[in-house]
Amino acid sequence: MRKVTIGIIGAGRIGRLHANNIINFSDVRLKTISDLSNEHVTDWAKGIGIEQVVTNNEEIINDEEIDAIFVCSPSDTHANIILAAARKGKHIFCEKPISFSIKETKEVLDVVESAGVQLQVGFNRRFDRNFLRIRESIKKGVIGTPQIIKITTRDPKPPPLEYVKQSGGLFYDMSIHDFDMARFLINSEVVQVYSIGTNLIEPYIEEEGDVDTAIISIKFANGAIGVIDNSRKAVYGSDQRVEVFGEKGCLTCENERLTTVEFINNKGAYQDKLKHFFERYKDAFIAEARSFIDSVQTGDPVVCNGNDGLQAGLIASAAQQSHLEGCLIKINQFKE
Repeated sequence: MRKVTIGIIGAGRIGRLHANNIINFSDVRLKTISDLSNEHVTDWAKGIGIEQVVTNNEEIINDEEIDAIFVCSPSDTHANIILAAARKGKHIFCEKPISFSIKETKEVLDVVESAGVQLQVGFNRRFDRNFLRIRESIKKGVIGTPQIIKITTRDPKPPPLEYVKQSGGLFYDMSIHDFDMARFLINSEVVQVYSIGTNLIEPYIEEEGDVDTAIISIKFANGAIGVIDNSRKAVYGSDQRVEVFGEKGCLTCENERLTTVEFINNKGAYQDKLKHFFERYKDAFIAEARSFIDSVQTGDPVVCNGNDGLQAGLIASAAQQSHLEGCLIKINQFKE
């Protein structure tokens, strides 16, 4: 197949991660990356083989040679970039979320559909081998009908203030991955949400109107229920676990450690530290980018599409409203 020419908008941590991955794909030409300030980008970009660095996103969007764009810019810029790219006929890979607004997300998806381009949302955990194994086991009926899902996501340290200001809040920035994973594993839409959040870690998070600790209870259309717990700070590292309980048994996915070595003596047993988020999901990030490129080349549907982004966004918005109002929110009655 012909090479796919790629542009990346945003040269922060996630933009560089994707660039470092896709530059190694033999059927990809990584032509351009954009960032508001290219001073800290140019040497790195040239070093890995990116052809040019620009400061204006329009140069990528209007470049007729570029087939697809990776949107890795701050979350509050995603919707406008997707709209502009779709109208230029570009295929789009976008980090979550599409938008903080459900209305705007729907408008974006309408434009994408009319343009006939691919849109993949960056829920990378769908491509993790462990979560895939759980999904495959559920589909094979290993545990029978799923009844309860429990998901834990706790970050090793809270994000800096500037990030919090543009993140959209814990439910849209952090919990949204868990909302997508819950839908992905249970294979049913969420119909009810009840959440409770609090501030126990950093005062600046509360000052921005956000929470740093939360529990979200959800109910699915098929009757299954779930509990998600989130924290911005786990002193022992990046903590991400899943359990799915069913009529015939239970499937669990534990954390991964730097090594499997265990030291035991007369004082106790000691294990290595947990892998950091980006290290744990290194292969998953590569797999999601590979899957997107394959869909661009073949025209096959992407694994995680715009509707998946919309549904996760709906749950995030409902969780936020539930937290603020202290009540259960039914998704079909949710209003922004």
